[in-house]
Amino acid sequence: MSDLQLSLLVIGAVVVGAVYCYNWMQERGLRRRMQQAFGAAHDDVLLKGGIESALADGRLEPQLVPREPRADNLEPASAPEAAASGFDAVLDYVAEIDSDGPISDALIGELTGRVAACGKPVRFAGLDARSGAWEEMVRGKGGRYRALRLSLQLVSRTGAVNAAQLAAFCDAVRGCAGKIPAAATCPDTQAALKTARDLDAFCAEVDVAVGVNVVASDGAAFQGSRIRAAAESAGFKLESDGVFHFRNDQRQTLFTLDNHEPAPFLPESIKGLSTRGVTLLLDVPRVADGAAVLDRMLEVASRLAATLGGTLVDDNRAAFSEAGIARIKDQVSSLHAKMDLHGIPAGGARALRLFS
Repeated sequence: MSDLQLSLLVIGAVVVGAVYCYNWMQERGLRRRMQQAFGAAHDDVLLKGGIESALADGRLEPQLVPREPRADNLEPASAPEAAASGFDAVLDYVAEIDSDGPISDALIGELTGRVAACGKPVRFAGLDARSGAWEEMVRGKGGRYRALRLSLQLVSRTGAVNAAQLAAFCDAVRGCAGKIPAAATCPDTQAALKTARDLDAFCAEVDVAVGVNVVASDGAAFQGSRIRAAAESAGFKLESDGVFHFRNDQRQTLFTLDNHEPAPFLPESIKGLSTRGVTLLLDVPRVADGAAVLDRMLEVASRLAATLGGTLVDDNRAAFSEAGIARIKDQVSSLHAKMDLHGIPAGGARALRLFS
C-alpha cells in the first residue's frame, strides 16, 4: 500500500469519526433540551398510592382516611366554572394577540403548531371582525380574525405545567405577534406557575378510584366471549381503548370494566382471550354523585359475578361487607365535598379537564 493510499485511509477514518462524534453530541444535546422542556413523568395517582399507604394500587379501600388537601392558595370557589370564550381563570393561562389588521391562516397555522408542542392541552379563540364576537378558532377564516386568545391548561393528570413549557408558550405567542406586527399579552408566568403547583397538589389529594373485582375460582378462568356477552347484557359497551364503558344518558362514563390481567379487551381478539378476573373501576373525580354511582357499580358487579360464576372481592381479595361499603361511600362523599369547596365539582367541566 502506497503512502498516498495510507494517508487517504487515515483522513477518511478521521472524517467518519468526526461526523459520528458530531451526531452523538447533537443527539445528546437534543435529549437534554427535551428533558428540560417537558420534565420528568408525573405519577398518576389513580394507579399509585397518592393519599395514604392504605390506598392499594391507587384504589379506595374501606380503611382509607384521606388527608386534608393542601389547597389554601387556590382560586376562590366563586370563580366561574368556565368563561364564555371557553377559557377558565382557574385552569388556564390565557395569552392574547391584538392586531390592527387581519391575521393570516399561515400565521395561525404556525402559532397553533408551536403552542401544541408545549406538551399541555391548548385552546384557541378568535375575534371575528364581522360579528365582533369571540368564537372557537376555525382554520380557513384568514382575514376575519383581528385578535386571538390562546390558553395553556395549567394542570392535567400528567402534572403541572413547568417553567420551560410556559416559556415556550409565551415565546410562540410573542414571536408570531411580532411577524404581523401585533401586541402580545402574556400574564405573569411566576404567578401562573404557583397557581399550577397549588392546583396540582390539590388534585393529587382527590385523584383516586374505587376498584371492584370479579375473580374466577382457583384454577378456573373466564372466557372472553362470555365476558363480552355478560358485560353487554349489563349495559357496558366495548370501546377502542380496550375497556368496557358503562355510560349514562349524557354519554358520560360512570365506571369501566377492564381485564384484571394486562391484556386489553380488543374486539378482534376478545373471543379467544381468557382471564382469571375482571375489574370494575369508578374514577372518583370524574363522576357526580359518587355514592349513587358506587351503588350502581356494585349492583352490576354482583350480577356479573353471578352470570360468570365468579366471586366479588376487593383489591385484597376480601369479600365486601355492608360496613366496608358504607365506609367507602363516606370517603367518596368526603372527597366530592372537598372538590365542591374548591370550585371543582366532581364530574363537572373543570374536573373532566383536570382528570383526563
